Amino acid sequence: MVKLTAELIQNCQQRINPVKDRELDLRGYKIPVIENMGATLNQFDTIDFSDNDIRKLDNFPLLPRLKGILMSNNRIVRVGDSLHETIANLETLILTNNMIQDLAEIDNLSQLKELKNLSLLFNPISTKEHYRAYVIFRLPQLKVLDFRKIKLKEKEDAKTFFKTKKGKEIRKEIVSNRTTLDDDLDEIEEPTVTNGRGLKVTPTARRAPVAGERSAEVNNAIKEAIRNASSLEEVERLQQMLRVGQIPQSSTGEGEGAAGGEEGMDVN
Repeated sequence: MVKLTAELIQNCQQRINPVKDRELDLRGYKIPVIENMGATLNQFDTIDFSDNDIRKLDNFPLLPRLKGILMSNNRIVRVGDSLHETIANLETLILTNNMIQDLAEIDNLSQLKELKNLSLLFNPISTKEHYRAYVIFRLPQLKVLDFRKIKLKEKEDAKTFFKTKKGKEIRKEIVSNRTTLDDDLDEIEEPTVTNGRGLKVTPTARRAPVAGERSAEVNNAIKEAIRNASSLEEVERLQQMLRVGQIPQSSTGEGEGAAGGEEGMDVN
């Protein structure tokens, strides 16, 4: 494995790709963690991370110029929840042949308002029931999914289905079944962030505690609160509390129950 250092970023191949974008080539170095990307100085439209060993898509500094990320053939299992704050103008995200399993990971892409082209082919997630419909529903800004153009009828069907009673139950299940921690990620060395001038920022100082830093008793209490939630809105509220490090005392069941409606047809 090769650590992604500022020196590597500065010395690796740079080119103008076939669509006239300035591209940084970081393919095939077996990089385990995204870090030090401030060394790019926001000079690239596309970054190619293909054929590495990256486990989590996150830890980008502010890169408003970045429009494309190529991340095929990595080991991605998690998608960071703050990408919209750092790479807000991302239009293309290629995650072909990774290890994403939870449909709830898609939710972390929902605030990337410029995202038009997404590939999740050959991820475990792509074999799940309602996969395509759920992605289309949660990411209405998409135009192409898995290299297939999204049709207007697909968008309408997905929107209709996930507003039915059955669709709301599926959404609640997706959120509540989301694993709160991937134990394997704990083994990854904490990444280094730079501001582009070589100054290091410690990620620990700016993140909320993760579930693995809490006791087993607290983790069980959080999971119990999510299981007892009476509505999708309540589950989402609990998940948000979990992300920011708050610990729910109990499940209040205040949210509205799933609205009634037709069972709806299965949308794949």
